Amino acid sequence: MALPVQKFREIVFQMLYSYDLGHPDDESILNLLSKELEVTKKAVKEVQARVHTIRSHLKEIDALITKASKSYEFERIQSVERNILRLGAFEILHDPAIPPKVAIAEALRLARKFSTKESATFINAVLDALYKSSQGEKVDAKLLAQSAEELAESEAAAHEAALQEKEKK
Repeated sequence: MALPVQKFREIVFQMLYSYDLGHPDDESILNLLSKELEVTKKAVKEVQARVHTIRSHLKEIDALITKASKSYEFERIQSVERNILRLGAFEILHDPAIPPKVAIAEALRLARKFSTKESATFINAVLDALYKSSQGEKVDAKLLAQSAEELAESEAAAHEAALQEKEKK
């Protein structure tokens, strides 16, 4: 049985995230994901093929994300958001079978599932800017700056809450 498209995309994201955190060998990640996510090894191999294709474009994709997120440095983008952006950017730029609006909507779904509301807003702004830029349209820099500011505020609040919790212990 083939994986539903949304489940496939989630596993692609999870594998991209895994590679971003470390450099697992293909066989160990194949075994881990097929066991933990209860999918066939064949399905995980299809995911791996997609991830390798995305990773072959990372230099270009990361440069475009950096350009689109001017007010928020690429290095500051958390790994979850960075890999959702990478997947969304790849689908927008390199997968003609996926309409760009669907790629953006799916990136937002992943952000809401694996991250925060503020992250979803930031991802939406960056991917929308990337898409508009690829179409030669004007990008709203104010919207990008505002979403980056909201994300920074959310991160600061989370950091402060973590410090307070640590002090209680």
